[in-house]
Amino acid sequence: MRTRLIRTGLATLLAVGGLVTSQSVAARAADNPYERGPAPTQSSIEAARGPYAVSRTTVSALSVSGFGGGTIYYPTSTADGTFGAVAISPGYTASQSSIAWLGPRLASQGFVVFTIDTTTTLDQPDSRGRQLLAALDHLTQRSAVRGRVDANRLGVMGHSMGGGGTLEAAKSRPSLRAAIPLTGWNLDKSWPELRTPTLVVGADGDTVAPVATHSEPFYESLPGTLDKAYLELNGATHFTPNSSDTTIAKYSLSWLKRFVDDDTRYEQFLCPLPRPGLTIEEYRGNCPHGS
Repeated sequence: MRTRLIRTGLATLLAVGGLVTSQSVAARAADNPYERGPAPTQSSIEAARGPYAVSRTTVSALSVSGFGGGTIYYPTSTADGTFGAVAISPGYTASQSSIAWLGPRLASQGFVVFTIDTTTTLDQPDSRGRQLLAALDHLTQRSAVRGRVDANRLGVMGHSMGGGGTLEAAKSRPSLRAAIPLTGWNLDKSWPELRTPTLVVGADGDTVAPVATHSEPFYESLPGTLDKAYLELNGATHFTPNSSDTTIAKYSLSWLKRFVDDDTRYEQFLCPLPRPGLTIEEYRGNCPHGS
């Protein structure tokens, strides 16, 4: 009799424990339904590919208006529902091929990524900003993968003049969740209007858009209340973002996850602030993040 009671009691405790555990998992999922992929680690954010298989589709310039077409990279599986998305612009005289490495790398971590061509390779930052927004509108409203995209969770990135265009896009559309200018160039140095969490990436050896006259004043002009960060790459040039780069990838991924997906699992890679080292000359920011 006593043994039966003990077994009954253990069964009850296990059942209750299982119920509590399942409720805890459900509560975490309810807290953030936008988490995609397993819990991140240092090695996972540095990996060349994430947990999702990636497909791609080409968007012809002849089939769109407001930008020059491009390539959409997206997680092949639909099991996890919709994904946040980011549009990425190349720099002056460049095509989407110059930033194509970011497409599969970010998509494999759980984003829909649109690397675009601009209407001409000579477009200035304000034009590139408008084109980034036109690309996002196409992606969410008319593209073949629009059903995979959460139109409320969008970000922008860009290199050089595309980086300047990233700031322009965020200024024009405050609802964007994240902005990442990569060695950005823009004649406008002041951005107090921005309301989009912004990671400014500069390079210590940049002679085209020196950090002292571009990335640093961009960052310093952002509102103090904004979630923002400044990453200066060590031993890098203006064109470092044109090739696969682990430091750019890991912090861009963490920023997009933290703000496009509101995935606080990635906060650990942004706060406390990363320290200078072999690949980081300097990192500034406000921690902890509040958005």
